[in-house]
Amino acid sequence: MAANSSIFDGIRLPEDLFIVHKLDWFLPSQGMTLSAYAKKMVTQVHHKNPVLLGVSFGGMLVQEMAKHINTRKIIVVSAVKSKKELPKRMVFAKYTKIHKLLPTGLVNNVELLAKYAFGETVTKRLELYEKYLSIRNKQYIDWAIDQIVNWSQETPLPNLTHIQGELDAVFPVANIQNYVEVKKGRHAMIIHRAKWFNEHLPAIILEEGSSI
Repeated sequence: MAANSSIFDGIRLPEDLFIVHKLDWFLPSQGMTLSAYAKKMVTQVHHKNPVLLGVSFGGMLVQEMAKHINTRKIIVVSAVKSKKELPKRMVFAKYTKIHKLLPTGLVNNVELLAKYAFGETVTKRLELYEKYLSIRNKQYIDWAIDQIVNWSQETPLPNLTHIQGELDAVFPVANIQNYVEVKKGRHAMIIHRAKWFNEHLPAIILEEGSSI
């Protein structure tokens, strides 16, 4: 939710075909909706008819941005295309508000969490958080989680390509339809499977026709 644009550092698109413009999260104002946030983010897009690519919560964001700007294509990675694809635990959180009890203040203490981490997997994950988390702000994290569980989009947007990892634990493929599957891909595959994206993204971006 708060990853900076360095998660795309491993992506290498042919420079003779594409111009890459990276966007970073900013702190939302009090009471700001995701739609309003997207409208403000759109002001940072400097090219006409762009291809928008977003990862995880960023995948939701680029779909909201596309409602305020003409786009050539939308590509979402490790995300969902509508509220119907959200996992049951997020739907449960929406109606119970249990997500508001999460200890999101710990985002400011990644170093402390790493000190008491149990197991190599957790330690490595925290190292990734420390490297890629750009906004360690409780207000932002609370806002982002609330926007995700309350996302109201009913149907996928046209001209959208969805890329999802087979082993994504945040947005499991069991809830998702019509997507390009990355075998053994996990939620952070934009980092760990950059080679796959470098091999397939150019064709996906240039592909014309129906959405998937």
